[in-house]
Amino acid sequence: MTQNASTFRGLKTIVLIWLGWAILMLAYQAVAPIRLPMQRPDNATNFSASETAPDSLRDRPYLGRESLLGTHVAWDSQYYLSIALHGYRDPVMPAVSPESTRDAPRSGPQGQHPDWPSVNAAYFPAYPIAMGLLARPLMWLGLAPIAAATLAGVLLSLAGALGATLAIADLTATDREDERARAGAYLLIWPAAAFLAQVYTEGVFVGLSFGALAMLRRRRWAWAAVLAVLATWTRANGALLLIPFAWTWLQDGGLQRLQDRETRRDAVLSLILGGAPAFAYLAWRLLLGDGFEYVEGHYFGRGMLEIGQSWRSFLDALDLVVNGAPQAAVYYGAEAASFLAALLCSLVLWRRDRSLALYGLAILAVALTSGAVLGFPRYVLAVPALFLVPARWGRSLVFDRLWTLACILGLGVWTLAFAAGFWDG
Repeated sequence: MTQNASTFRGLKTIVLIWLGWAILMLAYQAVAPIRLPMQRPDNATNFSASETAPDSLRDRPYLGRESLLGTHVAWDSQYYLSIALHGYRDPVMPAVSPESTRDAPRSGPQGQHPDWPSVNAAYFPAYPIAMGLLARPLMWLGLAPIAAATLAGVLLSLAGALGATLAIADLTATDREDERARAGAYLLIWPAAAFLAQVYTEGVFVGLSFGALAMLRRRRWAWAAVLAVLATWTRANGALLLIPFAWTWLQDGGLQRLQDRETRRDAVLSLILGGAPAFAYLAWRLLLGDGFEYVEGHYFGRGMLEIGQSWRSFLDALDLVVNGAPQAAVYYGAEAASFLAALLCSLVLWRRDRSLALYGLAILAVALTSGAVLGFPRYVLAVPALFLVPARWGRSLVFDRLWTLACILGLGVWTLAFAAGFWDG
């Protein structure tokens, strides 16, 4: 068999795995909440109970309004729908009061407080803008605006998941079809991969960021830069792609090439392209990032290198686990297990690929010091080592079967929880 034929067969396998996964996820999410209705409220965290009461969606204009893919919309989905349909200054969305603090967030409708920063300012533009563009022709076909935007968001997430699956398979840097397929499959069955099929940024971000890393591996700097820019405009962590970009440039002898007249031009060009994540982040802050830090800090209680606040959040979580509901113990146990799994895999990958290992460790460091010990199962979706290392370990039939079973059981729980509107990280 020729190499091209083998490559095509490998790609076909991965695409078929993704297609089957997408169909099964949509079917499961439509059926499981009907068969297993969840008992409210959700006591997983110290805030989830008040957010999952029977009337908690009364003042959420974009949640619980549509039957079409309605189980794919919860929590932050409302902000993406709002931006997609009405932009960052949507009058019905909350705006953050100047008197708001981390411990006592205060807000009011944007329409009544046009000078206050909108909560929408905390969300990056690429995903909701793409949703809005795709929703327009769907509305022309007769779908209601929220339904059209929801369908657009899910389609974009599924497309991003396909890109991520192909890219992580390419990042295995092996000709073994079984290992490449395992890397893609392990990504799709990670418990928080439930978010890859929702109106959330994870699918698009992981697809773009892993795609940028795959192009970087092939030294296709222009494509890598384009994907990195789009990833950065999707989630703030996209700026961390600067780490593997800079590492690769240095490993390729960038400093030495700058001193050589014959290679200087290529070195400068690759250096400029390698800085794309940083340039993209700065451009966003200048054009659309006004209010981002204020909303993040004074409404969501998050920030950069909030070590003290993160420690207090950890102690609060520990107290809730010890003295709170069993739901909290299970939830925070999954948080810890996800973080430790990603950390271990990144350390193991260090010897084989330091650029990807550093990138994963940087994602973990940012999440750990953001001010809130929440969301690690979802955040670690962007850590390549979490799928590359188990894909190699999966050469053992025992590990493959047990890892697959554990992840799929978790995926079922995560998907059901999200479909019910429960806190899912």
